[in-house]
Amino acid sequence: MKPLPMTEPAAISPRPAIPALWSDYLQLLKPRVMSLVVFTALTGFVCAGAPSNPLLAGVAILCIAVGAGASGALNMWFDADIDAKMRRTRGRPVPMGKVLGAEAATMGVVLSLFSIMLLGMTTNWLAAGMLAFTIFFYVVVYTMWLKRWTPQNIVIGGLAGALPPAIGWAAATGEAPLNAWLMVLIIFLWTPPHAWALALYTSEDYAKVGVPMMPVARGAASTRKQIFLYSLLFTPVCLVPAFTGLGGPAYLAIAAAGALVFLLLAWRVFRSKAGDAPDERLDGEDRLYAVRAGAKDARNLFAFSILYLTLLFAALLGEHLLGVAPLELLK
Repeated sequence: MKPLPMTEPAAISPRPAIPALWSDYLQLLKPRVMSLVVFTALTGFVCAGAPSNPLLAGVAILCIAVGAGASGALNMWFDADIDAKMRRTRGRPVPMGKVLGAEAATMGVVLSLFSIMLLGMTTNWLAAGMLAFTIFFYVVVYTMWLKRWTPQNIVIGGLAGALPPAIGWAAATGEAPLNAWLMVLIIFLWTPPHAWALALYTSEDYAKVGVPMMPVARGAASTRKQIFLYSLLFTPVCLVPAFTGLGGPAYLAIAAAGALVFLLLAWRVFRSKAGDAPDERLDGEDRLYAVRAGAKDARNLFAFSILYLTLLFAALLGEHLLGVAPLELLK
């Protein structure tokens, strides 16, 4: 299929008669995504192991959270035209007419500048520069270009969502060593099987707005195969922190057990028919987990992928907070 041409973001509606609620502006920040960013950035900050002022540490994590929220607001501004047509996103504030696109864009730009400058002044400019790059990459490279142009959009664009641990580490120490980038790599390789599992049972949404997600552009069978191949790359990398002095025994146990489950679920997706037929949910069934029988294998992998990534970073965070000695199996 031809990719959707580059266009200006659509003007969704005139200003509503009833003013927007504070919760509408909060929704612009994509709080669910922001919570994952905060969690992984905090893990990177703590794993750096550098002594820090608790107040400055809190400011650093706040800046990273605000930067992630700013990216979300700018994404909702630009994507309002397609969000209005997709079942999963049509309830967002801009397509619903609760918040004007110009307001979302202004909010995104102001929060971006605020978070970058405050992070630079309170920690260091390496962390601030990495945050600026992340916002630019997500908004300009992914949202404005890759998303509507290539089925590899989520693979390349996933770098933006993978960088928070390295930003947190850099905020703590002023540098980003190998272990920081190892956490980035884990999230980067996690993103394709996670996102494509979701896309297998929401592909009709992407198809009707011309976004070339992998199931739309290459078909469900190819997507299922690529999910399994990426899972074969992703799961061994999850074990590596135990060999580099980053992870300890709890981390290794969780990573190994979770990897086996992840591979089993990915194999079941590969062998399934998920995505071969539209997931014809009833009108109003907008929830991510409300799927028909044919898509349950993809739904299960999507759900477990969130749990697995959470457990991996929780293990790293917990071990470093408790002072558990890393394994350093390569020594």
